[in-house]
Amino acid sequence: MTRAPANLLAVRSLLLKHLNADPAKARDEDLEPAEVGIVGDANHRGGYHTGSDRVVANDYSVIESPRDRNGLTLDAAALDVGMFRVRSGGRTHDLSTFSTWCVVQCEEDTADSRDIREIIYSPDGKVVRRYDRLRRRSSGDRSHLWHTHFSFFRDSIKAGRDQTPLFRRYLTTIGLIVPPVVAVPAPPKEAQMTPEDRTMLKGIHTMLSRLDGREPIGQAYLRIAEGKDHATGAKAVSHPTLTSIGAQLTAIQQALAHLTARDDVDEQAIISGVLAGLSPERIAAAIPPAVAEQVVAELARRLAG
Repeated sequence: MTRAPANLLAVRSLLLKHLNADPAKARDEDLEPAEVGIVGDANHRGGYHTGSDRVVANDYSVIESPRDRNGLTLDAAALDVGMFRVRSGGRTHDLSTFSTWCVVQCEEDTADSRDIREIIYSPDGKVVRRYDRLRRRSSGDRSHLWHTHFSFFRDSIKAGRDQTPLFRRYLTTIGLIVPPVVAVPAPPKEAQMTPEDRTMLKGIHTMLSRLDGREPIGQAYLRIAEGKDHATGAKAVSHPTLTSIGAQLTAIQQALAHLTARDDVDEQAIISGVLAGLSPERIAAAIPPAVAEQVVAELARRLAG
């Protein structure tokens, strides 16, 4: 037989918890248990209030969507909500404002409304409207002037998906559910310094602020600012320092200057050596004609002298 699924029973319980203000007494203002239904009565055939044992041939709640065809079980997939009126947040909220709010969420395709296939409702208690996500229908009978019908895609019911978030958000929006206050942890207490801590920090500060070369930071200062390696009497460092590197550079510069000043090439000796290895004929052959005439003239002049 058709069953009321757990996820729709959870929605029913949530609405009754917050909209049935006086559970011990039936009141027109309250949403009473008899006004929130899931399974159709024994004579009900077809539609989302029935499960697989009561659907009819070409039932619109099965054939118009693969989500319904694939999700058909013995579970009903609908919820009826009756009349109520509550004051919250300085405003009056009733079935019409509740239904209209839910329709707006479906039209805006909010994540928590996407399992709703249709809502048959009255926005004012005078006319009946129908929201249909599949855009197949737009009307409903007059009984929906005093109750609102929600149809859920059957696959969401079969999957056991939680359907309370949309309705919880409505109750939170109108102020009937107050979100829990998240406690902000207090900042940790600042640790108190002991006299020993103060003495240690003072010593560290002294070491860091000495710039005379007795401490590592002081040696760095001397090297950068004064070109010194360490203070007189301080422990000498074992690695190359500005002083040792500077001395090496000075020695290299002096050596280069000495080499540059020397003239180690004896051009005359080179020329004599080359000429000594050549015969007169090869020397004459190597002299261009114009230069040869000049050479002859010069030789004649020297012989005449």
